Amino acid sequence: MSDLKVFKDKFIPYALPDISQAEIDEVVDTLKSGWLAKGPKTIELENKFAEYVGAKYAVAMNSATASLHISLLAAGIQHGDEVITTSMTFAATVNTILHVGATPIFADINPLTGNIDTKEIEKKITSKTKAIVPVHYAGQSVDLDAIYELADKYNLFVSEDAAHAVYTRYKGNLIGYKPKGTVSYSFYSTKNLATGEGGMLVTDNKEIADKARILVTHGMSKNAWNRYAKSGSWMYDIEEPGFKYNMFDLQASLGLIQLDRLEEMQSRRSYIANIYNDAFANLQGIGLPKVEDYTTTHAWHLYMLLIDEDILGITRDTFIEKLSELSIGTSVHFIPVHLMTAYKKRFGYENGDLPKTEEWFNKILSLPLYSKMSNDDVEQVVQAVYKIVEETQK
Repeated sequence: MSDLKVFKDKFIPYALPDISQAEIDEVVDTLKSGWLAKGPKTIELENKFAEYVGAKYAVAMNSATASLHISLLAAGIQHGDEVITTSMTFAATVNTILHVGATPIFADINPLTGNIDTKEIEKKITSKTKAIVPVHYAGQSVDLDAIYELADKYNLFVSEDAAHAVYTRYKGNLIGYKPKGTVSYSFYSTKNLATGEGGMLVTDNKEIADKARILVTHGMSKNAWNRYAKSGSWMYDIEEPGFKYNMFDLQASLGLIQLDRLEEMQSRRSYIANIYNDAFANLQGIGLPKVEDYTTTHAWHLYMLLIDEDILGITRDTFIEKLSELSIGTSVHFIPVHLMTAYKKRFGYENGDLPKTEEWFNKILSLPLYSKMSNDDVEQVVQAVYKIVEETQK
């Protein structure tokens, strides 16, 4: 690329939520209604989201972390059990396994995609294994058929972490379509569908859905949220000790409009990702994750580059520093969980335990990708990457 024109005076952040006047109006409507806690809009969002993904039940929560925790609790995962997951994820995925008293067991990744490798999962299965928590990483699906074949073979529960995958399709169907286990979504402010904080559990299992509805509101009987309405009753029961995990109507107000706008926002994300794909496809020293054929729709929650230090002569960290100097925000998804202090201390993990995960981590960076990005913003990112690569070749 010639005639580089990188505008350093405008900072392009790694991510921003896409909030329109419609979301603002809906939140104002909720404020005027006087119902700020869990109420009719939360219930409406649950119903619309379940219909959207093609699941029987949806339970709105205050985060995907809550959903992952409740999923394992509702499935009966407990102390002494082992749960297989990936280290290439945010710590919440793994923390919730510890929260139910189980032991997280890490399987290495597919070095082409960053997703958990199903062959590595089977190597980790023991008589104590009771569940798998696969992560649909960056917006690309894991190989669900292979995972559920293992689940059936070894009688394991599957709790899918779909924090990045609200729009992802696996072999033509949205993640969450007729789920065999549970699926957990994140609506954090940087996610494709944002409510500030928030999450959703979906399942086709009525027993799990009913238990989840109770556990997310302190263990109160399921209709207690309505006890202050005209048709409600002050009488309620605590069926078992639960948590304060429920979503509330202010969050749901955002979610309802974001769900209506999801197709529009995803169209823009895909457009930007395609520009990046074309721009970086043959750029020396820059790699792109492989998108497997079974991911028929990529949600493009993240857009990652893989930095080849041997070709470029600079590390991933230096590449990030140079992007920052050119006013481009970035992030790294993720620092492997098994290398975090809490897990190294508790389980004795060391560098080299998951070689493919660690090699992946040392190469990746996430570029800005969000639906509010202008074409000029995208061009600034592309030119910044080119400028750094060209400088390494002088």
